[in-house]
Amino acid sequence: MTAATSTLARAGVGPARIEAELLLAHVLGVSRGGLALAGPVTPAQQERLRDLVDRRARHEPLQHLLGTAAFRYLELAVGPGVFIPRPETELLAGWGVEQARRSVDSGGGLVVDLCSGSGAIALAVAAEVPGTRVIAVERAAPALDWLRRNAADRAAAGDRPVEVVAGDVTDPELLADLAGRVDVLLCNPPYVPDGTAVPAEVAEHDPAEAVFGGPDGLAVIRPVLDRAARLLRPGGALGIEHDDTHGTAVPELLRADGRFVRIADRPDLVGRPRFSTARRADAGS
Repeated sequence: MTAATSTLARAGVGPARIEAELLLAHVLGVSRGGLALAGPVTPAQQERLRDLVDRRARHEPLQHLLGTAAFRYLELAVGPGVFIPRPETELLAGWGVEQARRSVDSGGGLVVDLCSGSGAIALAVAAEVPGTRVIAVERAAPALDWLRRNAADRAAAGDRPVEVVAGDVTDPELLADLAGRVDVLLCNPPYVPDGTAVPAEVAEHDPAEAVFGGPDGLAVIRPVLDRAARLLRPGGALGIEHDDTHGTAVPELLRADGRFVRIADRPDLVGRPRFSTARRADAGS
């Protein structure tokens, strides 16, 4: 364990001790908390651990090595071809859970998650608000595979099934049959401006189409706002994650659209602008 920790620390991977313990627990098939009770590490397990540590030291994502990513109360399968859900997105998901609960209490509960990726937001809402109908939309074929796998796993675990739709958020006809009926629409789109320097783990392992959002980072957000305005019922709730440079730009887009009210921007846990929220205006307002 000392050697693994040192290797990761030298590579700038951290917290090195915690990640080394997570990799060892993965090799042994136990939880990190169960390491103290685990038996001796066999030579084969030691070799596997060295391989995983070396890969992590080359900045292969920890989640790819473990095969899962934690998100709120879930463990989601992830790997090459799908964006790894980030802790900051849990804030948007939590806000969405609150809105979905209010909607269910009022006799509604139709939730749409656009740019769903692994399904993190959609599956969190379905797990935490059982009365909802949740639809997850994703365009990229590799991400769809992971989304369908996670949706099937959570349904098998007893969560309310999530409906998976292969679709493009720039398509004006997307979910046209639900126009004016959606209670909550959530989205974590690609929003990093093209050319922005990102960590090696992102640049080399996250799909570029799930990260970068055009020259100003708003190329996908603009059509998403139009889809939201078309799909949401009057009073329906919108939450959309954005780059930390978009704390003014996205609310301005919402105001300029004219179909949204109660527009606000919300920070992440370190105070950076992270997601914008709004309500669909009543018809004629």
